[in-house]
Amino acid sequence: MSASPLTPLDYIAEGYWQDFLAGRPIAGGIAYETELRACTLDESLESLQRIDTLLSQVRRDMIKSGIWDETTLLVDERYRNFMVFLAFYAGCILAQQWQNKPHWYGQFELRKRYPELTLITDNFYQHMAVGYDDSGVKERLFFALEPIGLRLFGHIDRQFDAVQGGQVESGLYQAVSLRLPTILSNDVNPMPELTTHKATTHQVTDSGNPSADLNTHVDTSQLSVSLNKPEEVSIGAERNQANIVVTDSENRAAPSAMPDTVTELQTSVVPPESENSIKPELTKVSQPTVKPASPVKNTSTPEMFTQLLVELDEITVPQLTGDVQYQQARKVLDQFEQHIAKQNKSRGQVIFSDDHIAAKNKALLLLQAAAEDGNTAAMLRLAMYELLGEGLTADSDNQKKSGVEWVNQAASKNDSRAQRLLSKMYYQGVGVSQDIDSGKYWLEQAADNGHAEAANLVRQWQQAQVLLTTQKQEQHSTKRYQLLIGAIIAVALLIIIII
Repeated sequence: MSASPLTPLDYIAEGYWQDFLAGRPIAGGIAYETELRACTLDESLESLQRIDTLLSQVRRDMIKSGIWDETTLLVDERYRNFMVFLAFYAGCILAQQWQNKPHWYGQFELRKRYPELTLITDNFYQHMAVGYDDSGVKERLFFALEPIGLRLFGHIDRQFDAVQGGQVESGLYQAVSLRLPTILSNDVNPMPELTTHKATTHQVTDSGNPSADLNTHVDTSQLSVSLNKPEEVSIGAERNQANIVVTDSENRAAPSAMPDTVTELQTSVVPPESENSIKPELTKVSQPTVKPASPVKNTSTPEMFTQLLVELDEITVPQLTGDVQYQQARKVLDQFEQHIAKQNKSRGQVIFSDDHIAAKNKALLLLQAAAEDGNTAAMLRLAMYELLGEGLTADSDNQKKSGVEWVNQAASKNDSRAQRLLSKMYYQGVGVSQDIDSGKYWLEQAADNGHAEAANLVRQWQQAQVLLTTQKQEQHSTKRYQLLIGAIIAVALLIIIII
């Protein structure tokens, strides 16, 4: 089927992009223009990862400032232009991968050309789609606003259903990657969102059957259970919006680095006379625990793992293999972490249904496959669950060994996130014997590979070393001065006695 004549959206898309490249203001204005330029929009697939990180940051900023309201923001032309611009940009990259020009359709053209599509008139995310090859078949349409909406506003009670069926991908990079020519030929389906109603429950630590078939996809029609606790149903809408409705970004907000700084510096930089006073229980030097005001912030997940999840989102490490499988697994596992973060109880006490456990185990199997292909992000995520005792390995001791091996393997591939995690494990004795020298070594490796927090800690460590060296030199000089004075006094007394 030949391409249709240009539509109004084609002209708008071209105009937006040319205005952006020329530094001209986009008609109606556009939110976050400065931040967009900082993303380096070079029309590469990697730039979509930078955009996804920006979208997560925008979401956190809106929540912190109290303006995270989808309906209100969609009325704001600057925010609508921001989302539409990103959709145009993603469509351009996708068509480029197919060696075609993007062709945009508004709802009028879509209804006329694809009458079988079920479109909702007042759904902002269905108002535009891009055709990225010359076939003209509806399967080769991309509704690029959908993953943007999910990234900004999606949560467990606000599911985004795709126009073409199934669930919306969590981010532009994943959405575009799943539609690349080589990916489509393998007929890879994304993992479904997790939602269930069943009353049958299991502990989250159940490992299920690790030998399940990787090629068997979860039937989304069988998974539709709410993860909310019964008592949450009566909570008012305002609190639901402010506290209960959360996702990976805000649940995994980076905790203060100060406890790690205090722990690592006090265990690495100590005067020789105080070395014997170091205690194996490093947590005693951390800041006092303060009970949070909201149960959303009271997560039982160890701080090193909450920080890891943040870094997996915010620090981009290029992956040569396994990224599609990792993104599919992550989409499912993020929902488990969101739900756990809401609970004011330990991870082992959080209850999930049989369907949820089955879906989680399939996601872990996907992680394992991606990790075995060499994907370091998958290695780290899989290692986290193994070290928490929630992985695929049956025996608890073997789980820890497996987790440590995955972290070591990722660290050996110069993944700074893995090297930072490994340094924490050695400092705190998690999964390994406490070893301050090894912790310092991996901290320095992470710093050398561009890990900002690690580099900051290394600088502080070096500054502390300088201060200690200076202090020792001053103490040594003082002792020498005191000895010299003593000698002078002794000589003076002898002279007096002799005289």
